[in-house]
Amino acid sequence: MESLYHLPSRSAVVSSWLGSAEPPLKHIGGSKSYPEKPSDDASAARTRDDGAKAVILGKKVVVVMPAYEAEKTLLRTYAEIPRETVDEVILVDDHSSDATVELARTLELHLAIHGANRGYGANQKTCYRLALERGADIVVMLHPDYQYSPRLVTAMASMIASGHFDIVLGSRILGVGALAGGMPLYKYVANRVLTLIENLLLGFKLSEYHTGYRAFSRQVLIDLPLVENSDDFLFDNQMLAQAIYRRYSIGEISCPTRYFSEASSINFRRSCVYGIGVLATAIRFRLQKMGVIRDRLFSDDGLRLVLTAGETE
Repeated sequence: MESLYHLPSRSAVVSSWLGSAEPPLKHIGGSKSYPEKPSDDASAARTRDDGAKAVILGKKVVVVMPAYEAEKTLLRTYAEIPRETVDEVILVDDHSSDATVELARTLELHLAIHGANRGYGANQKTCYRLALERGADIVVMLHPDYQYSPRLVTAMASMIASGHFDIVLGSRILGVGALAGGMPLYKYVANRVLTLIENLLLGFKLSEYHTGYRAFSRQVLIDLPLVENSDDFLFDNQMLAQAIYRRYSIGEISCPTRYFSEASSINFRRSCVYGIGVLATAIRFRLQKMGVIRDRLFSDDGLRLVLTAGETE
């Protein structure tokens, strides 16, 4: 039986992508040219920059961190990333006013900086585009606010590499971790109610749709019309609705969570706006399924990420 892990020498595991700052990143979108799915042979042959084979079944694993005002938690988050199985780390800073960028430059990662604050969703679009451009087979999105456990990256990536799942979610609801980890009661209740409604309207079953800890196969990120999604917090929810519409397989893993003052979290007003957006997305999904509307969020003519060269540090 083939082993899941092919461990290189310790010296081959970690590479550094530190450098000087480049001009601000350009906006993504505006073109309908779709990148092609790499063949299985091309994927298996993909290697890290240092020449070592990717560790998990030959798949290149890239962790992306959409960052904003993360100076208090970035180092703790980065320290727990399992670099023995992660090939690259990419951090995209959304025009932070604190020392996030300065700290990031001291770490072994690939850094990109937005010239203006674009929003959480726009940050993810940059993260995924850069990961794809750098040859990622599996991309794990990890918030640098230390709310989710980085030590689960290997498990999540392995679930993708196994071929059983296209997407893996780190669920705060599976088990008893959410409230024990400090999730506010109103957020927990809202999570459960919104998830129930979404499961009904989307015809799917997940323990939650609102976690920010996610892993994706390369094909998912190439195929979904992500440019059509919100540049704000609704991006996450729209992305899952798109994946379900296109019948990608989604797995979940129980993830302990931490709520504390330094961890990022949207306030009550923005939570309400998000909740309304979630319901609207589910309704748009159902109307599209029924053939009542043709929505670019789900249609084949929706804009995908366009892969370009450069623009990063």
